[in-house]
Order: sequence, then structure tokens, then C-alpha cells
Amino acid sequence: MMIADLGDVRLHYRIDGDPDGASVVFANSLGTDLRLWDAVLPLLPAGLRIIRFDKRGHGLSSLPRGPYSMGALVRDAEALLDHLQVRDCLFVGLSIGGMIAQGLAVKRLDMVRAVVLSNTGAKIGTAQMWADRIETARSQGLGALVDGTMERWFSKSFRATPELELWRNMFLRQPVEGWTGCAAAISGTDFYTPVSGLRLPVLGIAGDADGSTPPDMVRETVDLVPGSQFHLIRGAGHLPCVEKPADYAALLGKFIADTGHA
Repeated sequence: MMIADLGDVRLHYRIDGDPDGASVVFANSLGTDLRLWDAVLPLLPAGLRIIRFDKRGHGLSSLPRGPYSMGALVRDAEALLDHLQVRDCLFVGLSIGGMIAQGLAVKRLDMVRAVVLSNTGAKIGTAQMWADRIETARSQGLGALVDGTMERWFSKSFRATPELELWRNMFLRQPVEGWTGCAAAISGTDFYTPVSGLRLPVLGIAGDADGSTPPDMVRETVDLVPGSQFHLIRGAGHLPCVEKPADYAALLGKFIADTGHA
């Protein structure tokens, strides 16, 4: 476990794989930590330098007072990758992590050469929807949101397995201040215009049972970038890297090969 002191925040991060390999960076979703990718990483091609991190207010990273802005979350990722001297990475972002990927690609084309936008959108939900969830979390705790979240995150078949408890517990153990801070960042974000100006390889991934970022939202976002690819993983919800890790890793591996990122 490693911590990067970036001034106003300290981010927990982990590096796996070949320290001299091409960098692949993973940013996870709201309410999860960097363990989100555990099942996928062993299935990726050898020789990669794999970087994961907990965004502010999540996992083992520090908990600045919220609310947060998307600009702050993008700056956190940028500062971490500068700290690690990363350039020309392939950035994989899921949900809010995909929003961070979009913002970072727009800001730092020297840092990001290709992006995977997984189960995300240029805009997710409405301001009122997020305001209602934030108020519920603050007044009643994340326990008041967990059942609805699990239903949106996972397919019916996965929700019937014992493994659901892992993700339910992970969600419940995130700090309320961190969850609401990042939810506020999502609420205030609309990346349709800046993303439409991107010109780099983009892979979109969606789950057909995703109740948080439906496939049409993901497709609409990646279609903003000419030449982008879109793939639907069947039998998976908002976290296909959890439900279908082999399918997810196969898509990433092909994209890595197609972009010459090795």
C-alpha cells in the first residue's frame, strides 16, 4: 500500500505488474475502492504497469471536507500521475471514474493516449436526483441507499449469490462525507461539449442490466468521439468487471492490442 501526498489530499494507490511496462490506470466507481478491479487484473496481458487508486473520500485515501467538484477529482488523478511520472497511459474509468477519465483526457492529452469509458456518461442523472440521494445519505446514512444501489448495480442472478455481500459491505463502509462529496461532483458535471472535441482511441463498455448508466447513455457518450468503439456485456449490470471479469478483460486486452499499448 502506498500514499501520495498531493497537498490538499492524500491518495492511496497501488502499482502491479511490470514497473517498466506501458501504464494502464484504473479509476473506480462511486461507493467502491480499488479492489473493484481485482478479478480483472490477473486476466490482462503480461508486461503492463497497472496503477489503481482510491479517489478522495473513498477507501484508504484521505477525507477532505465536501462537497467536491469534478475538477478537483480530475486534478487529483492528474497530480497522482504526475507524481508517478506517467505519460501516454491508457486510462480505464468506470462510472464516476469514467467521468474522471473524460476530464483528464480533455485536459492532458500528453498524459492520456487512449480511454476506456465503462458504464459511464458525459452526464449522469439529474441535479434533483443527486440532491435527494445526498440528503438521504446525510440524514439516514448509506444504509438507506444500499438496497436500491445494489439493485441498480447488479443483475438479478448476481444479487442471488453470496458475493453480493462483499459489494454491499464495501458500499456501506465508505465514509458518508466521501460518498456525498463525490455524488455532488457527478451532479454538477456535463462533459458533452468537451468530450465531443476529443480525438483519441475510445472504447465504451456497458452492461445490459445496468440500472445506473444504461447502455444507451454509454453509447451516446462514446459516439461523441469519432472512431470510438462500443461493446455490450450481456448478463451484467453497472460493474461488469465484477460479474463478467473474463469478458471484461478480453475487451480490455483487445483494445490494448489494437491501440499498440504494450
